[in-house]
Amino acid sequence: MARYIAPSREVIAAETFAQPVFDGFDADRDWLRGAQWPSVAALNAELAAQAQTHAPALSFVAQTPALLADGLHYEKRIAEFGRIATREQNWHDLLNAMIWLRHPALKRVLNQRQVQEIACVGAKQRSRAQCALTHFDEGGVIVVLNDPALLAIWDAHDWQGLFWQNRAAWGKNIHVVVFGHALLEHALSPGLLLLGKALAVMIDAKNRDGFGVAGLHRLDANAAIATIAQGIERGELLNDPQELRPLPLSGIQGWHADNNHADFYRDAPCFRPLRDGRIYPPPTRI
Repeated sequence: MARYIAPSREVIAAETFAQPVFDGFDADRDWLRGAQWPSVAALNAELAAQAQTHAPALSFVAQTPALLADGLHYEKRIAEFGRIATREQNWHDLLNAMIWLRHPALKRVLNQRQVQEIACVGAKQRSRAQCALTHFDEGGVIVVLNDPALLAIWDAHDWQGLFWQNRAAWGKNIHVVVFGHALLEHALSPGLLLLGKALAVMIDAKNRDGFGVAGLHRLDANAAIATIAQGIERGELLNDPQELRPLPLSGIQGWHADNNHADFYRDAPCFRPLRDGRIYPPPTRI
């Protein structure tokens, strides 16, 4: 597969950032839509406004030959010195920085686990856990559900059932938090089929009363993110890429221009049938 190359800043239409995948980024609209790239100093000013409770304190650092001369692995530089190497005027690294600003606790535990794996297998090898951690970091989504029937439909790769027959459930009984910065980068080219690598969180029946759209967007989503971070930190999650469920984000109503007819879920190449023998792990529960 050809490596994705993001479009240049000047050719991206402002309405690109009105796509649902960018929900929650309104505070940073000038970073995304403005004619000028935000500087590393601007990113650090936003980071300084956060109450950092973990050591080392985080900072974004321009990725230059002088920085790379320290010989440190990208992940170890973060873990030991809090320095996040960031290429300037680069969409991938800007979006990564924006995820660090939104989900610092989750990003820290991913970094912690990566460093643990490097200590076990070395900097030139990659474990199954490292692959899972990277897949989630780059393309991950957290999916919060309060209906086990929807999970069963999803696990069967019944894409018409999940996205067409249950269109009204999205945002009410099932909600997506986009975490992977590579997913956001691919969304800079509207019309691409977006596929997330998902961790599922099921709200137990005893906790469902009173949760509607507002709950899924605020209370449940925040609890799900915190619970996922704890599970990753304890080594209960992301030990193998097979833990991650594929979720074709382009199937969600409003997330792709062509999904207003049922045939889309049969014909688009992102909607693949369940592979023989493929079984997904139970969801995390809250």
